[in-house]
Amino acid sequence: MAESKLYVNKKQSRQGYFLLLAGILFVAINLRPALAAVGPLINDIRQATGLSNSMLGLLTTLPLIAFGVVSTLTPLFTRRFGIGGTLLGAMLLLVVGIGIRSMGGTFMLYFGTLLFGVAIAFGNVLLPGLTKRNFSSNSGVITSLYSSVMAVGASLAAGISVPLADNYGLGWRISLVIWAILAFVAFVVWLPQLSRLKRSEEKRSFSSAMKSLGQSRLAWKIALFMGLQSLTFYVILAWLPAILQSRGYDAEFSGRMLSLSQAAGILGSLVVPTLGGRKNDQRRIVWFLIIIEVIGLVGLLFPQIGLVPLWVSLIGFVLGGTFGLALLFLVLRSKDTASATELSGMAQSIGYVVAATGPIIFGSIFDFTGNWTYSILLLILLATFKLYMGLGAGTPGKV
Repeated sequence: MAESKLYVNKKQSRQGYFLLLAGILFVAINLRPALAAVGPLINDIRQATGLSNSMLGLLTTLPLIAFGVVSTLTPLFTRRFGIGGTLLGAMLLLVVGIGIRSMGGTFMLYFGTLLFGVAIAFGNVLLPGLTKRNFSSNSGVITSLYSSVMAVGASLAAGISVPLADNYGLGWRISLVIWAILAFVAFVVWLPQLSRLKRSEEKRSFSSAMKSLGQSRLAWKIALFMGLQSLTFYVILAWLPAILQSRGYDAEFSGRMLSLSQAAGILGSLVVPTLGGRKNDQRRIVWFLIIIEVIGLVGLLFPQIGLVPLWVSLIGFVLGGTFGLALLFLVLRSKDTASATELSGMAQSIGYVVAATGPIIFGSIFDFTGNWTYSILLLILLATFKLYMGLGAGTPGKV
């Protein structure tokens, strides 16, 4: 009888493990499409709304501002509603936000964008905490899985947005709103976790935790590494199609190149965190990634060279790899689940505030100069700062 009971418990444990992993992956795949679908459709949105490049950049920047504001506050929500309840509410808010964005009018366009930005912020912060709590012995592999699934979502959205809008005659609004379906599926899949995930009994003061993190040089380096990585990612997400179209490529090819960069990011997201999780010191990985990123940006800087698929693939691989590595740092450099969630909130709050400046600055530089050269040079300069922060974050230690 005891052996039978033990077998059932083990079976239930395995089922719970895979159900939680499935829930995490369904949440993860929804954390990029609502944003990644915008870049390829930017010209259609401009023609329909008459917005300037700077204002169009706000469609990418506004969610990042929401990330920055909400990320630090996420531990307050998890203490009130638990991780399961907070993520369930986030998926519902994501559905609502995506729907409102496509209802019509400039106000609804930005208001819906803000709402789903808040929803995505919760997911961004909580997945590293869940990894620390439930998969700490396999943190590198689990981080690789969900970060690569995020890249899959981004690649899929970037690749099919223009065909949905143009080839199937759905228009850009329907092409954007269709991702609410995927978000609703994630809501349904995550629903069982509401009863499975117990609420944290952590009584540590939120303000004292944030104060302690604010005094940690390591925490700041992780945050700024994440911020600079995200800045480049969202600049490429928002403006790569426009850069290529300004050089004579059509919208469909430009969308495919953005999709290709996101697809290469899947490989980076799979490989880099897995390798990083096997090492105590990740500094060599940081060096490799930044060198490859600079090569890709230099190639993109000189259109006469051609080889656009190669350059966007290199850039995409690095962006996927550095993002996965930043998420891994949140797990490896924290002591427990609570500190992982707090570090994730602090790092992503600061990081996304930094990242939020990217798309607007990038578009504004183009508005001012009339070409993309100076904007790409800025990304190369920022890569050197990212190298410094990454070397600090990659040094063994705990926050």
